[in-house]
Amino acid sequence: MRNGSIPGTRGRVRPLTLLGDPVLHAPCEDVTDFGPELATLVEDLFATMYAAQGVGLAANQVGESLRVFVYDCPDDEDVRHLGHVVNPRLVEADGVVLRGPEGCLSLPGLEAGTERYDHAVVEGFTMTGEPVTVHGTGWFARCLQHECDHVEGKVYADRLKGWRHSKLMRQVNRASWRRGSACR
Repeated sequence: MRNGSIPGTRGRVRPLTLLGDPVLHAPCEDVTDFGPELATLVEDLFATMYAAQGVGLAANQVGESLRVFVYDCPDDEDVRHLGHVVNPRLVEADGVVLRGPEGCLSLPGLEAGTERYDHAVVEGFTMTGEPVTVHGTGWFARCLQHECDHVEGKVYADRLKGWRHSKLMRQVNRASWRRGSACR
């Protein structure tokens, strides 16, 4: 965020990529250019996330197959976590496994009980290439794991098994936003 400005105020809202689009189901490429195009992408991700009322957004959710995500997410203590990670690596996911409601801007209006660890650590870089380590607990740990899944080409539906997966896929197939492509 340039000169202390509020993230996303200089960005443009981009269309969201919806479940079934191939860009959501393939691992993203590492960022190698930490220049102005990356800064613009980060600003656009914040603008799009805020417009869609989300708490996190990965670049492939706006059609860019790059390892970048942004977040503005509270933890279970209502502490706000705001930032971005370029080339993120989930280096720790541990603690208690909790099943909680999880949604996704690429599956608008839907959610399902999804198991996640209550502690996560992500390492990566800022948009200027500085190393960054982000620690999350509770709801924020869920957000970090969710966004790291995105850059690996996964969505939360891929973590569901049995009747939870079947139920969500039935909801996807009935959703007004559903494209003609097959969903898994």
